[in-house]
Formats: sequence, C-alpha cells, structure tokens
Amino acid sequence: MDWHDHYTQHLMTAEQAVKLISSGDRVVLGHACADPSALVAAMVANADAYENVEVLHMLPMGPSHYCDPGMEAHFRHNSAFAGGSTRRAINEARADFTPVFFSRFPDLIRKTLVPDVTMLHLSPPDAHGYCSYGLAVDYTKPAAEAARIVIAQVNPNMPRVLGDCMIHVTDLDAIVEVDDPVIELGPPTLTDVEMGIGQNCASLVNDGDTLQLGIGAIPDAVLRFLTGKKDLGIHSEMFSDGVVELIEQGVINNSKKTLHKGQCVATFLMGTRKLYDYVHDNPAVYMAPVDYTNNPVVIGANDNLVSINSCVQVDLQGQVVSSSAGLKQISAIGGQADFVRGAAMSRGGRAIMAFPSMAKGGISKVIPVIDPGSSVSTSREDVDYLVTEYGIAQLAGQTLRERARRIIAIAHPDARESLAAEYARRYGETL
Repeated sequence: MDWHDHYTQHLMTAEQAVKLISSGDRVVLGHACADPSALVAAMVANADAYENVEVLHMLPMGPSHYCDPGMEAHFRHNSAFAGGSTRRAINEARADFTPVFFSRFPDLIRKTLVPDVTMLHLSPPDAHGYCSYGLAVDYTKPAAEAARIVIAQVNPNMPRVLGDCMIHVTDLDAIVEVDDPVIELGPPTLTDVEMGIGQNCASLVNDGDTLQLGIGAIPDAVLRFLTGKKDLGIHSEMFSDGVVELIEQGVINNSKKTLHKGQCVATFLMGTRKLYDYVHDNPAVYMAPVDYTNNPVVIGANDNLVSINSCVQVDLQGQVVSSSAGLKQISAIGGQADFVRGAAMSRGGRAIMAFPSMAKGGISKVIPVIDPGSSVSTSREDVDYLVTEYGIAQLAGQTLRERARRIIAIAHPDARESLAAEYARRYGETL
C-alpha cells in the first residue's frame, strides 16, 4: 500500500483516536515541548469511558488534567520526572513516581513499563512518508516502537529535526492533523547570583570543549560568559535558544568534537520559535534516543566533555541532592548522573554542579547533612566540581576533611559560621 493511502485511511479526529485507548491501558505521552496536547485534551474529555488508565511520561509542559483531583478512578499518572503540573498529585499520593536514570528509561519501557498506547506529536511526513519526532526523541521513539497502538498528532509547526528520529506513516495507527503553536519555553530572567555562578562555571570551560547544559537560569547564565571562547561543541540531553545565539556568533561550531563532529547532539529541545526554526531540516543538529545520547560510554567518547548541572542541596561530604526535598519529590535526576559519569570517562572531561548558595527564604543550600528522606542524586564519589556565586570547589581526589573546607568556602557567608562549627565538631580543628 502506498503510504499516502495509509495516511488517508488512518486520518481521524482526536475524539475518534482516543477511543483506541481501553480501560487498564498504559499510555505513554510524548515528552516536554512535544506534548501531544490535542490528544491529551481529547483523552481527558473522554475520561468517563476509562477506568484505571496509567499515564506515563517525564517532564510535562502541556496541561495535565488527568492529575486533577477527582480523576483518580479514570487515570493514574506515573511520572519519571515531577513537573509543575504533576508535582502536587505525586506528593499527595494521587500519582506515582518511578526513579530512573534518563538513559535507562527506554530500557524500562521496552521490558518493564511496556506501553499499550503511545501518543506522539510529529512533523508532517516528507516525500518518503517519514515524520520527524521533532522536539523530543528521548524515550518517545522507543515508546512508539514498543507500543501496541501508536496515535500521532501531525502538526506543520513541529520542526523536522534530523538524525535517528524518524517514524514512518505506516507505523501510525491513528493520525490527527492539527495546526497549533508548538509549546515554547521563554528565556529565564537572570539574577546577579545566577550571573556570578555563570561566570565561575565559564572559567572552567576551555576553547574546543564539548558542553552538556541543563535547563534554566544557570545554563543560560553560563552561555552569557562564553562569548570569548572558540570552537565549542554541544553533546547534551537538551539545549535551548542560548546555544543558537552562540552558534550565530561563531563560538559554537562543533569543529573540535571527537564524536559527531560538526553537529550539535541532543535528545530533546526546549525553547522559543527561534530555536525551532534553527533546528528545522538542519543537518548540523543530530537528535537521537536518550539511551544513545546519555549513555556514559557515548558521552565519554567526546574528548574534553564539560557537563554543567544544578542541584538542591550539597552536604559537607559532597553528596548532591537534585530531585527531592526530604520525601517531597520536586523533579527527578534526569540525565545528571549520566553526564557526570560520562564526563569522568572523557579524556580531559570535567563535571560541574552549579547552584546558588542560598535557597528562597535565606536557607543555605550547603548543609552539614542532607535532609532526612532526600535521595542522593550524585554520590560523593562521582562529584568533581561544585560552583556557587562565591567560587569553585574541586572535590575529586580530596579527603572528607578537605572537601568540607572547600565546600564551606563557597557557601553563603551567612551560613559559614554554623558550617565551620560543624567542621570543628567533626574534625577537632577550626577553619
């Protein structure tokens, strides 16, 4: 059958498509800015037809009304990354949370959390019938390949991104055409604290390095201070508009990379239309599933790989907490450990944990011991550099005593006296 015929025969409304979902099914949703919002809205509107449908995904960027109070009989959300629209349900035990390294999520989907239905947000097909996964390949492509039923909303506003990120029309069981704006994430407002952190992080970046950047104010601040660098590359789980600005300035050209030379590598993208227009049909951008991009062995094949991630708390041993506050789940580990370990495998690699010294309310992020119930995201054995607005602490190879000294030195001045007292109690000497 010609793919055009398949497309026409499987074209339907969102309301018709979600009727392919049955009670008891596990439904995986496309990730982040590739949220299939029209399909999700239709599924929620059809809630009375379902009992005990499990909705599985990571970071939500669209509405998550399946998590609303009163939806418990119809939907049970299973999150691998708590976000703003799902966090409350998780912490009220109306939804579940599954811990997993980002790189391992596809394997869980193939073996343990096998989907009945995967719902996607794709670009229109090309001349050969291939749609691009666009802004999210990560676990989304493996979920589509593992699912019994694949439902796709096809949108001309979704960029056609290249790489290992295509699905053929004949692999779609239901096709819903939409012409909606793709979800955008605007740039954050940067404070003096974040600018100070960015400047300190940038001082650890050398010409020719390959960068992994997370999301948010600190990665954006780092990019602001890289304008004087040369020949930088990108191998990251994601990137945003700030990378495009440095590409336009000639700072990032991927010319010194030892893997995917000449290409920015990522598994998902979040930003504004400027980013989406840049990546559209651009062979200088390579997108692939997360079990490739975030595999520490693959990461380590990049010489001089510098990973920059953020965290919630650091204790005086150098243990890093990034996804919880006590027993309260606030996000997830994502690809942090993947890239910390990949950077350790990289010849000339460096791993940076960057964070403000104080949280809101004047609470120090450097603490004697982590809060009870908090999960350690990156072990003390894995931590390399810690960075705050007050400086840089290199921890790898240091004793516990020396680690504590260095960590206290980059803590907020208001917290140093109490931290020094704890140091004296542990080690029998004053700072």
